[in-house]
This record gives sequence, C-alpha cells and structure tokens, in this order.
Amino acid sequence: MLDDLDRRLLRHLQAEPTMKTPALAEAAGCTPTAAWRRLERLRARGILKGQEAVIDWGALGWAVQVSLRFTLDKTAQGAFDAFLAEARRIPEVLEIQTFLGRVDVRLAVIARDMAHYQQLYRDRILTLPHIADIEALMHVATIKRDEALPL
Repeated sequence: MLDDLDRRLLRHLQAEPTMKTPALAEAAGCTPTAAWRRLERLRARGILKGQEAVIDWGALGWAVQVSLRFTLDKTAQGAFDAFLAEARRIPEVLEIQTFLGRVDVRLAVIARDMAHYQQLYRDRILTLPHIADIEALMHVATIKRDEALPL
C-alpha cells in the first residue's frame, strides 16, 4: 500500500506538519515535484486527510474535561439516530464516538469550570433522548497523547 518514500514523507509530516514541500522533499530524500505528487496521491486515496490545529482548551479557560459513556434504550425506533442528532447540537461536545458492546456512545465534553459542567449536565446532557445509563469519567491528566503512526 505504501512504499518507502510514502512512509518517509508521512513520518516527516507527522513530526512537523507545517513543513513546506521543498523542506519535506529534502528530508525524505526526493525532489519537491516527487514529494508534491506523492502527497497529492495520498490525499486522493484518503490516506492524508488534511491538517488540523491542536488547541489547548485549558489555556483558553476550559478547565473541565469529561468523558461521558452512554448506554441507550434501543427499544425505541430511531433511538440511536435521535440521540446522535441532539448530541451534535451541544457546542461543548468535542467528540462523539460509537461502540459495539455495553457502551453505545461516548461524548468528550469540555466546560469552563465545575459549575458550568453541572449546568451543562443538567440542562443539556440529561435531556438527550433515549438514555438508559450514563457513566461520567472526569479527566485528571493526560499522560500520553501521540497520534503518530510508527511508519
């Protein structure tokens, strides 16, 4: 699927996402034209989807992070879709994941402080449709965060 040049380009891009194509090409040992073509091919194949800004929400005053795990009452027709549609409408929900197993959905939620979280939980989270059970996991510390693949 990937050859050595693709892996070198991706490895350098993971380490320094803002690297310009000429510098990336030099680091990967190819010409800028070859690097550009390879990156375009990786984008076209859906391997390289783009670049994102990583925001430190805590530095912006969002001090509380909570992972909410939901088990849904799936006896109601459309319960899953209704829950997801409403969860998407909550601005403080940064991520929504679905699972197979005991937990159906996980929401990553941020709040400015505990009072804000408590209000958000009462007014927005508990009103989500078709909830059978909720488990809240309060974020304490990030020990490791590395999304780089071992290419």
